[in-house]
Amino acid sequence: MKVSVKKLKDLERKITIKVPVEDYESKFKSKIKNIKTKAKIDGFRKGNVPSDVLEQRYGQSIHADVVNELIQESYPKVIRDNKIRPASSPKVTIDSEDPKKPLTYSAIIEVFPEIKPKFSRWSNYDEFSIEIEDSDIDKAIADIFKRYGDWKDVDREAKLDDQVVIDFLGKIDGEEFEGNSAQDFKLILGSKSMIPGFEDNIVGKKPSTFSIDCVFPEDYFKKDLAGVSAQFEINLKSIQEITEAKADKDLYKKLQMEVKNQSEFTEEITKRMKNEVAVQEKELTKESMYESLLKTNKFKAPQATVNEQADLMRKDALMRIGHTEDNAGEDLFPVDTFLEKAEKRVRLDLLFAELVKHFEIKVEKNQIDDFIEEESKRYKDPDQYKKWITGQPQQLEQFRMIVLEEQLVEKLQNVLKSKKKVIKFSELADRQV
Repeated sequence: MKVSVKKLKDLERKITIKVPVEDYESKFKSKIKNIKTKAKIDGFRKGNVPSDVLEQRYGQSIHADVVNELIQESYPKVIRDNKIRPASSPKVTIDSEDPKKPLTYSAIIEVFPEIKPKFSRWSNYDEFSIEIEDSDIDKAIADIFKRYGDWKDVDREAKLDDQVVIDFLGKIDGEEFEGNSAQDFKLILGSKSMIPGFEDNIVGKKPSTFSIDCVFPEDYFKKDLAGVSAQFEINLKSIQEITEAKADKDLYKKLQMEVKNQSEFTEEITKRMKNEVAVQEKELTKESMYESLLKTNKFKAPQATVNEQADLMRKDALMRIGHTEDNAGEDLFPVDTFLEKAEKRVRLDLLFAELVKHFEIKVEKNQIDDFIEEESKRYKDPDQYKKWITGQPQQLEQFRMIVLEEQLVEKLQNVLKSKKKVIKFSELADRQV
């Protein structure tokens, strides 16, 4: 068998394979022989039909079967023997299938890039430290009081931070559109959860019916609505003002806090915020570390893999709003809007795998056991949790990846340079980890 591999654009490769004519003839004769023992043709006894008669009647279909089998058998062998790492399914073209000549076919594929990890001496990653100020704690407590407060009807005009209960019906040029209506919809004014102008037009109104005009943003996730003007009929049913919760036993119970007074409550909130900060510091530092590595290690990602990842991201986005690919049009979260993030994710995954191999990192069973032991402490019945988790292979695999990444980060900290970066707790809301 003769094989040639030609490099095309980026990671595309064209593999041309020639299968010896002897392989074709052997398979063809074997199939004729097999048919001969079973064939029933008028004028001939069973098992005595001449081969040339069988070839005339069944030759075309046998030829197609033989060609298909030879391709199915030879392609994986060529990939394995030549240590090719396909990232996409092959696009096969038969160049020659003359039975008297070698079967010749071509397979165009994308391959995974060859990555040899580099560690720059000239670039740093940011090692984050997050500062919590007294005002951050005060704001967190104020947010809790609001979140666990009670909404009560008021008889006045609506203002920012009020919750309103509305029915609405939207139309574009007099025609209704998908997602254009709702009943008994609760909306906090100023939350910016609706399109620009929607909430602003309710501020200052008393319970009544009225019309408002709004324009969908140019970057709206549904392309057919982006930049389009719409009219909404609003039935403002009620206006509600929040009565904030207080630091008392009822609130402590809702928050699952074992505290007795406001001083202990404030201490517990501070402790929880510090725990959150510790996690965020690690995540931000890790993100900066990976960004630095991606800048140092330049390589292409297979487009087929990027497309698959973008499709997964779109499915996840649709699921979050209660849609599936079947009931969502192409304009709802278009897949091309995920391509940039998908490419970064694929590049990072490929680099991650190579770094694990580079450092020869392995996860031992006792490390998983230690991780589970720590996780179990978060539950009321640790032993019950540990028994349950042993029957959850997907969750165990996630734990394995967490432990693997922790080891990788430790290795990278020893070979990469870092610089301290201090940010305020209030800045976290503006960051996407």
